[in-house]
Amino acid sequence: MFSIERLNQVRDIFLFSCYTGLAYVDAKKLKRSEIEKGIDGKLWIHTYRQKTDSLSRIPLLPTALSIIQKYEHHPQCIADDLLLPVISNQKMNAYLKEIAEVCGIDELLTFHIARHTFATTVTLNNGVSIETVAKMMRHSSIKTTQIYAKVLDHKISDDMEVLRGKLSIT
Repeated sequence: MFSIERLNQVRDIFLFSCYTGLAYVDAKKLKRSEIEKGIDGKLWIHTYRQKTDSLSRIPLLPTALSIIQKYEHHPQCIADDLLLPVISNQKMNAYLKEIAEVCGIDELLTFHIARHTFATTVTLNNGVSIETVAKMMRHSSIKTTQIYAKVLDHKISDDMEVLRGKLSIT
């Protein structure tokens, strides 16, 4: 928790994108009406990506859902029928830089890192198939998703352990 409210808001919106994979422009335009019950009876985002004008359907993970609930009564969200009070990309990235400094993060922190985090850390490294990730992110080709898919050694180790179990004769 930061003592400066604008940093808390930027952190929340960044984390929302980490758990949904939405690009900045898509998070900014996301309407309340674009949250619907999905095939599983749980809440999903149903929105058209601005870049590709293709329908993106993303199940809401608990962290993303709690962020939505936090801003449910925010004046900007109510006035503009938006899900989140997203500021300009330039300010968002400037404040993310400030957050990185406060937290001792030496890497350049930009909003696009959230989308990358969704693809790698949140989904692929937790066993979600690359095809599912590509579909949620609305990549037209698996090759685009593979750019995000730097597989970590622990994931390789886990996958091979499963294979060892299947191949061993007991």
